[in-house]
Amino acid sequence: MQKQPLVTDFAEVTATAPITRSVHGWRAKCLQRLVRLDMPVPRTVALSAQAVRAIAAGQLPDSTAILAHFGALPLVSVRPSPEEPEWGGPGTILNIGLNDRVHAALIATQGEAAATALYLRFVQTYATHVARLDAEIFVGATASPEALRDALRAYEQEMDEPFPQDPMRQLTEVLRSMARAWEGTSARILRQVKGAPPEAGLGLVVQEMALGMGPGVSGSGVIQFVDPVTGQAQVTGRYLGQSQGRDALSGRGALYLTRDPRGPSLEEEAPEIFADLLRFGASARARLREEMQIEFTIESGALHVLDAVKVARSSRAGVRIAVALAEDDVITPEEALLRVEPRALSELLHRQVDPRAPRDRFAKGIAASPGGAQGRIVFSSAAAQASAARGEPCILVRRETAPEDIRGMHASAAVLTERGGVTSHAAVIARGLGLPCVVGASDLSVNARDKTLKAADGRMFHEGDVITVDGTRGEALAGEAEMLEPALDDTFRTLLHWADAVRDIGIRANADTPGDAATARMFEAEGIGLCRTEHMFFDDDRLTVMREMIFADTAKDRAAALDRLLPMQRADFVKLFEIMAGNPVCIRLFDPPLHEFLPHSRDGMRELAEALDKPLSEVTRRVEALSEFNPMLGMRGVRLGITLPEIYEMQARAIFEATVEVGRKGATVVPEIMIPLVSAKREVELVKARVDAVAAQVRTRMGADFDYRLGVMVETPRAALLAGEIAQHAAFLSFGTNDLTQMTYGLSRDDAGRFMNTYVQQGVFPEDPFHILDVDGVGELLLIGAERGRATRADLTLSICGEHGGNPESIAFCRKAGFDYVSCSPFRVPVARLAAAHLALAECASSRKSNLKTNA
Repeated sequence: MQKQPLVTDFAEVTATAPITRSVHGWRAKCLQRLVRLDMPVPRTVALSAQAVRAIAAGQLPDSTAILAHFGALPLVSVRPSPEEPEWGGPGTILNIGLNDRVHAALIATQGEAAATALYLRFVQTYATHVARLDAEIFVGATASPEALRDALRAYEQEMDEPFPQDPMRQLTEVLRSMARAWEGTSARILRQVKGAPPEAGLGLVVQEMALGMGPGVSGSGVIQFVDPVTGQAQVTGRYLGQSQGRDALSGRGALYLTRDPRGPSLEEEAPEIFADLLRFGASARARLREEMQIEFTIESGALHVLDAVKVARSSRAGVRIAVALAEDDVITPEEALLRVEPRALSELLHRQVDPRAPRDRFAKGIAASPGGAQGRIVFSSAAAQASAARGEPCILVRRETAPEDIRGMHASAAVLTERGGVTSHAAVIARGLGLPCVVGASDLSVNARDKTLKAADGRMFHEGDVITVDGTRGEALAGEAEMLEPALDDTFRTLLHWADAVRDIGIRANADTPGDAATARMFEAEGIGLCRTEHMFFDDDRLTVMREMIFADTAKDRAAALDRLLPMQRADFVKLFEIMAGNPVCIRLFDPPLHEFLPHSRDGMRELAEALDKPLSEVTRRVEALSEFNPMLGMRGVRLGITLPEIYEMQARAIFEATVEVGRKGATVVPEIMIPLVSAKREVELVKARVDAVAAQVRTRMGADFDYRLGVMVETPRAALLAGEIAQHAAFLSFGTNDLTQMTYGLSRDDAGRFMNTYVQQGVFPEDPFHILDVDGVGELLLIGAERGRATRADLTLSICGEHGGNPESIAFCRKAGFDYVSCSPFRVPVARLAAAHLALAECASSRKSNLKTNA
């Protein structure tokens, strides 16, 4: 049988060696860059991914040739080098080449204690990670000659052979073990979860050991130059004398790096070495164009740089680092934008649970709205409002929320529900309000009657107990966790202003109240793309009048009740227009079914009967008469406006009177009025006629002229298909993708969470269509509606205003389809601004590449 050739695809890492990231991995390339920066990097040999794959398949490496680079008594380490650091890899193995002979030589130079500790460590590592022996046999012994003898004896007993003394064999077995570990099923699955392609390869680097143990100043450590949580410039890390690798991070006996009143530091013990590390850090930042963490070893006073990796960082640190690098002209502003993931901005907008602090988790659910908040548990909206009145922060805990819980959510610091998904009522409203929210915590048992909350581990929480909700991670924690404040500083604003300079699609906000509008302006939204007026009616004083209108028997009585609501609505619109300061405001006319404003419990109906001075039986009959088998497909939206036209007339009058009032103060306001749930052209004609008539009345009565735009919210498949007809009477079409998705799929978003995970896992749907826009189905309706609408009216404004509006994937779809803007909840505006910039920059880069190919 012919002997297989040895694997010889390796190269010494020098300044001019042909080392590439795609062939040898990120670590080999990084080490070459450090060599080029004249850092004291120990001699290193890099094996290509192809070589490692061959070793995994059974070919032997030419270990003799590799070790020839390291002298007569080679002592080396092997580290993984995949193409991307996030893909991980097998653990580093140190001190390869240590045997009885080298041990004796090290005793003479490093001392017996250091030499024995090094040899014992290697035997333990080799036995457990290469020979795959039981770790309990080898781990835990304190370094001593006896412990070393015991470890060597245990190895021989387990393997039926002495511990290998040949450095070539040791290296061969280490390389083979690491190569096969990379090709294993578990490792493959883990790296694919982290974004690695199935065929991703692994490079390996063999590096001369810097021992870190022996006479004089000897040890190992890591140093970085920014805080990993905040991104502020700060020297952090640890140094541990008489140690190797990343032992210093264990904390036991480690020195601080800079002078510190809490204990001794490397700066005091070895000032010249510390100064060199500062110099190397500055050089790496400037030349590698990144904040790096440097791993170093000191051997008898000589500094060795073993490795450098990108500093692990929180989202808020990532923003600060990217902006600082651009402001220092290390990278361009455009590159700074691309270094920050849009969704990562959510972490900066809210208070967050400090990732460095201990966590006592009692529930896990869906991270529906980011941020962290602490407060006392309450189980009802009334209790939440009472808590807010006392100035006590509270957490609203419900099995699931309903529209009547909106006031309680407004009063709460966070929301936790047992049921629901990312587009459930609680999730949608919480994102709009900027409240931390965890939904679908199905392991919880909420008992609103007994006011108790039972966790999966048996712990029982009662109303008034303090908990913390982490909406970023989807967790509920017992007690008060340590928090980080929002990071809405100059760095944050600078990044987003750079984004605004390159993006090419408008970003508006969904804002239902003056408070929402103020948040939208704070995040520099370009207007309001959806103002849901019904949310203005849930305040106590308005809810009573609203219920009087619902119980009115005649149009005259309804108009009388609405006349009392008119000044309230007008005042809301005045505030909105003033806050938005001339930016467009799109106001959706009343949409929900009337039953949402009525109580459903007997106690609630009794209270309503008392408030209206009507018999309980009459209230009960009216509530039952208004109930529908499927209210979301019943009398709501434009159907309500046509059946009870007084409602839309009141709202139109309030809008126009507010327009005149604000206009007289010097501001230019052109309100946009949007008709919801349209499915026929005639519906638009009827509502438009009434709105035009109200506009004429207000112009005449107030002696003022004004402009306005009337448009349609496209939420039904029929409206999308007939967009060409509807556009004859509409200045704009705004696609409400929440309801459009429900009606396209025939699926309630509030109930979808019960089976959606199963559907996604089994490949029925690629993603939850309420979370990620379904471009094949719902997206096709958007394209049809856009094309047919603009075929009728070339200047038709197109947008989406559903929950999808803030998703980068949806923004990409809308840009490609030629939409004018997207509208999302106020706290998603920064995410959308950055996502739009990413897309514009990616398109520019693609265009440049295409031009280069054409010119070539």
